[in-house]
Amino acid sequence: MSTNPLKCWSKIAIALISCAIAIFVGISPVLAEVPSGEQLFNSNCSACHIGGNNVIISHKTLRKEALEKYAMNSLEAIRYQVVNGKNAMPAFGGRLNEEEIDAIATYVLGQAELDWSTKVEVSTSQEVSERKS
Repeated sequence: MSTNPLKCWSKIAIALISCAIAIFVGISPVLAEVPSGEQLFNSNCSACHIGGNNVIISHKTLRKEALEKYAMNSLEAIRYQVVNGKNAMPAFGGRLNEEEIDAIATYVLGQAELDWSTKVEVSTSQEVSERKS
């Protein structure tokens, strides 16, 4: 019984293409880029920290002076806070991976150095009440 060489080569080609697809699909998550620190910050942090402010505890902003005052002016300190949370801030350690947390910490420190170039005025409910009286 003779084997058709064309059938043999097509099976090899199909096998190689299948392997290439499997390898590509298996590697693609590793090659996927982590969203930027700004994107991650906007998705996870900006509800409370829009523009580097803090809508919950108004004096604990993400501005350079406040980060220095509360010893939060290092990547390590910010990473720890993001992973573990504190007081009203929830922990994001179970939601974000290490690369994403690093991206956020780097973004926050960079923005603090630039004094949060896109400034957004955020008022607390107490400040609004005081202005009305």
